[in-house]
Amino acid sequence: MTTTQANPQERIARELLTQSPGTFIGVDGDGAGHYWDSYERAVAVVPRDAESAEDAETFELDETPLATLGDWCEYVRGERGWEIGPHVGGSLVGDLAQAVDA
Repeated sequence: MTTTQANPQERIARELLTQSPGTFIGVDGDGAGHYWDSYERAVAVVPRDAESAEDAETFELDETPLATLGDWCEYVRGERGWEIGPHVGGSLVGDLAQAVDA
């Protein structure tokens, strides 16, 4: 029997967000995983080397100058870039087409 265990970043995101673990957005250029909670309108940012929730941060969009999740993604793109993602909006077909073009 196979079991599925969450990776460490996802496990920590589960502790930080109401919609556990939230929707995976992507991995920024510093290796931090970003997870979205639409209920709280918050993003959990979990560093690659995080060992607990104390090593991560949660940002509620209402407490930032950013109005939407799209704004958050553009902010991260400008600050650190994206290593993987962001997976926001669009579709699976769009993601596949982008991967083929890359």
